Amino acid sequence: MVAPAGQSEKSKILKCVFAFLFLLFASSAAFAQKQVSGRVTAASDNSALPGVTVVVKGTNTGTSTDPDGRYSIEIPAGQDVLTFTFVGYTAQDVAVGNRTTVNVTLREDAKALEEVVVVGYGTQRREEVTAAVANVTQEEFRQSGARNALDLVQGKVAGLVITRSSSNPNTGVAIQLRGVGSINGGNSPLVVIDGIPGGNLDLLQQDDIESISVLKDGSAAAIYGTRANGGVILVTTKKGKAGKAQFDYNTYFRKEYERDRPDFMTAEQWRARVADKIWNRPDLGASTDWYGLLLNKKNLTQNHNLALSGGGENTTYRASIFYQDLQGIARENERKQYGGRISINHTGFQDRLSAQINLATNFNNANLLGGGGWESSLQRNPTQSLYNQDGTYFFEPTTTNQVARLAQETNKRQQQTSSADAKFSLETLKNLRASVFLAVQRNNILDGAYRLLASESSLENGDAPGGGYASRSTSLSNNYTFEPTIDYNTTIAGNHSLNAVVGYSYQYFVNEGFDGNNRGFVNDIFQENNLGTGSQLRLGKSGLGSFKNDNKLIAFFGRANYSFNNKYLLSLILRREGTSRFGANNKWGNFPAVSVGWNITNEDFMDAVTFIDNLKFRAGYGVTGNQEIGNYNSLVTLGGGGSYLFPDGIYRETYGPTRNPNPDLKWEEKHEINVGLDFSLLNNRLGGSIDVFQRRIVDLLGNYQSQQPPFVLDNINANVGTLVGKGIELTLNAQAMKVQDFTWNVDLIGSTASSRLESFSNDVYKAQERTFGGIPGPGAMGDAILTREGGKIGEFVGKRFAGFDDKGNWLFYKRDGSKVPANQINRSVDPNVTDLAVIGNAVPKYFASLTNDFRYKNLGLRVFLRGRFGYDILNAQAIQYGNTVAGTNVLNSAFGKYAELAGQSLQYSDYFIEKGDHLKVDEVTLSYDFKLNTSYVRNLRVYATGANLATITGYTGTDPDYIGVTGLGPGIQGLDIYPNTRSFLIGLSVGF
Repeated sequence: MVAPAGQSEKSKILKCVFAFLFLLFASSAAFAQKQVSGRVTAASDNSALPGVTVVVKGTNTGTSTDPDGRYSIEIPAGQDVLTFTFVGYTAQDVAVGNRTTVNVTLREDAKALEEVVVVGYGTQRREEVTAAVANVTQEEFRQSGARNALDLVQGKVAGLVITRSSSNPNTGVAIQLRGVGSINGGNSPLVVIDGIPGGNLDLLQQDDIESISVLKDGSAAAIYGTRANGGVILVTTKKGKAGKAQFDYNTYFRKEYERDRPDFMTAEQWRARVADKIWNRPDLGASTDWYGLLLNKKNLTQNHNLALSGGGENTTYRASIFYQDLQGIARENERKQYGGRISINHTGFQDRLSAQINLATNFNNANLLGGGGWESSLQRNPTQSLYNQDGTYFFEPTTTNQVARLAQETNKRQQQTSSADAKFSLETLKNLRASVFLAVQRNNILDGAYRLLASESSLENGDAPGGGYASRSTSLSNNYTFEPTIDYNTTIAGNHSLNAVVGYSYQYFVNEGFDGNNRGFVNDIFQENNLGTGSQLRLGKSGLGSFKNDNKLIAFFGRANYSFNNKYLLSLILRREGTSRFGANNKWGNFPAVSVGWNITNEDFMDAVTFIDNLKFRAGYGVTGNQEIGNYNSLVTLGGGGSYLFPDGIYRETYGPTRNPNPDLKWEEKHEINVGLDFSLLNNRLGGSIDVFQRRIVDLLGNYQSQQPPFVLDNINANVGTLVGKGIELTLNAQAMKVQDFTWNVDLIGSTASSRLESFSNDVYKAQERTFGGIPGPGAMGDAILTREGGKIGEFVGKRFAGFDDKGNWLFYKRDGSKVPANQINRSVDPNVTDLAVIGNAVPKYFASLTNDFRYKNLGLRVFLRGRFGYDILNAQAIQYGNTVAGTNVLNSAFGKYAELAGQSLQYSDYFIEKGDHLKVDEVTLSYDFKLNTSYVRNLRVYATGANLATITGYTGTDPDYIGVTGLGPGIQGLDIYPNTRSFLIGLSVGF
């Protein structure tokens, strides 16, 4: 069939129109965008550079190179320049022109390759640092799953001692830098998180942390004034980077296993000794593992963290969310938490105005019921049944049935911790930038506990027998920060570099709370949610309380860093600070610091010394303070004196002073000198640093007896005494081997320090000695550690064992060398007459850690060892349970090593002092990094870690690593000890 002529012409016209439109759109599309691809390589060896950020300049369009260094990107119309950036290399802007293939070679940036260290209110290149500052990056963090952010750097910083008493997920860490720094004030370093002084560690997740820096000496820490005596820890969280949007997911699962249980008698051993007539206690017929019944053998900890990051030339972002279920080895002992963190960086106004905003929150639901009761379970008769014949739990008044307690009680915590901060910076003039930093941190805790009517606590209570017990408590703390600063950076005549910052700091802390408890509930329906229905409220026997306190800090500060020709360095700091905590006559103080550096390798005479790559000498002096004594200690405070019947027949509360005022009370002051040397040798195959410090802490805060009158009470807070300390710190890192695809790197950290209480008396306030470290258990054995003026911190002072007499009774040495029974020992504190002597020291002389990092192609193996040496431990568990006189279950060693003590009284002496030296195989991590030939997966790493694998020690008690060595009462093994655990972890890190 043939179409009519008119239709044929129409058809041709329509085809032409469609063809024209197609060409028009195709050409428009071609003009609108262009596909460009290429490869990025290193100029040094022409090797591929994976992960290079490629951005169309002036836009948010970007991508990154694949494992072979290749990329592909679409360029919008009107754009013609690609920006290539990569860490450690000089960024390049490349004009595309008419090309569709653009290959780029990046050169190493010497300045970028230098380590940047976070210091107070700024950053410095490692080459410019003149103080003792340590920096630990994410790659160096521990790999066994952190319960607390500072777990990540345990054993990684010379002089920084971080200890845990157990693997309990609801406990924190004890932190001490360069030894004891106070008697009654705080000893822990100040923690600063993203610029917030006093940052809350609960807000930190290990996958969100970029680095942790430690300001160790006074010349570095003086910028933080009255809170820097214990040093400063600066935590920097991860921020977004310009380029292609990225997803990073990190997860791990961890299982814990019991190890090294205290060796108490089992039911079988109990029966055997009863049968052998060497143990005169009843065999009740059952076999109960009281200790084992408290263990959560099905524990499984899991951690998940998902981060989103990216941005363009002017705006970058990073957001992360996490979920963590930390389960302890103990039943009813866990911590479930979830939350997130957002960081936004924005630049505008012709790159002169910038804003950085951080938001973080953490919701924590913790089970606090478990984690204790270990001593009570160990000492119970293992032949006693858990239950009565009627199936109810067995109770008796002298000990607690801990298994029943876990079943019949609850103790829960709900906690929300949040922070928000923002920093706005404006470049007002060339090299001059004004900034303002604002932050608020909020911590809200709600605790609730309940004990069933059938619980042992309720049945044995005398006030309301058979009635339940309930309690609730709340606390709310807020931390407000406002800090404007002005920074100035300039270079004069090419050789003179000056960096300066001045600022003002205002912080306000307020803490308040409420608590209540009641007994005598008639049912368990409401638990702790209806306190008023208990019977003891109307009888006046319930508990009720509330509190509120606050304090304020105001400071003016400045720092100037000068460098001449990058050879001679000078840093000056001054902070003038006032705190509401101290007396009216001493509200303000000055904290100066000065430090110098000499980059010796930049001298001409070093040109011929080819084996030294870097050599820098440092020396500094700084003054810091300590105001951690609590609020209102310089003021008269009032407290309730009880209710009394007034003449009108009404009972009213009375009030009276609870504290003497001291208008002269002020902060402790530390004067510290530090001399250090940084070095790098043999083409950077061997490097490290050594620091030697000496410090003197004056005006120690303490509580002393006061004369009555003029004072109302018999004690007062005053500044009396001096504490001195000295030490050496060593950090070494070496590339032990590099052969083709195999490398072996070694890091060694070591330190030694000692502290001495030079004086704690003056013309007004006198004290002959100070005692610390109470010996746990019955018997009123007092404190184990005694320090006299001029004595070392941590000295055990006690009786010296001299054997046994013919009847098997204790004998001890008198000061003249004669042997006498315990009741003839002179226990006077007067050193001229006492028979007591120094029998050990609980402070280790040496701390050390060793990291061996092996890598073959994509396979990695890290072995981390850690130890303490040259110190003693008091085995208080042996005192109490190494003797059959206890009448309870005892250690098996009571029939072996300690058999000669049978029936003897409990005595504290050097008989129970043991060497605490130990070396721990702390972590072993095996990992594999997959190199996938795909643009969808940037990185993929799987790893497995074993933690607390073995401890080499001669100590016969529990794991010595879990016995504290910080503070003033170290080195004493407790009795209610959380189980020692060995853990195994598998983890995954993947980036898209």
